[in-house]
Amino acid sequence: MRMLMPVLYSFRRCPYAIRARLALRAAGVAVEIREVLLRDKPAALLAASSKGTVPVLVLPDGSVLDQSMDIMRWALGRHDPHGWLQAADGASLIECNDGPFKALLDRYKYARVDAAEPRDAAVALLLAPLEQQLALTPYLLCPRCSLADIALLPFVRQFAAVDADWFAQAAPVPRLRDWLQRLLVEIQFDAVMDKRPPWQP
Repeated sequence: MRMLMPVLYSFRRCPYAIRARLALRAAGVAVEIREVLLRDKPAALLAASSKGTVPVLVLPDGSVLDQSMDIMRWALGRHDPHGWLQAADGASLIECNDGPFKALLDRYKYARVDAAEPRDAAVALLLAPLEQQLALTPYLLCPRCSLADIALLPFVRQFAAVDADWFAQAAPVPRLRDWLQRLLVEIQFDAVMDKRPPWQP
């Protein structure tokens, strides 16, 4: 039976899935969100994408987008009311975030002994350069919010939450703290964070 709307396989706390949901919401694209338990992945998800991670967007014609940035660009290519795609090209920034910064973020989140080492390395790699840029522009690349701001937001938010007291008081990134709090409100971040029961076929 033909789907009436796109289906998004998602996990509420996954930053890749969050960025996809933010773009879909901004673009006004109605989707059926299927919340996935990553320890118990449904067969339908694995049939759609063998990589077995979220997000995965299955379109009504059966085509599949299984990379978060592809989902963001697809959604905003249909409707981009805030001009996120036109604001700036942040490909290299997003690549740094999704590669080496994400690896350091995971080490920081799951550190059992010395969390300061991956934390400080993550700051030096990405957050300190972002802090320097925010001294020049109110957003990460230019005077307007861009795709890069939205793509990095869930990861910076996750970093801030690992040790919220340290990030709020001691992290050497005051402008980035302001950017984070301002953008969370500006894009109504909480609107994509509804809790859903795991999807059942």
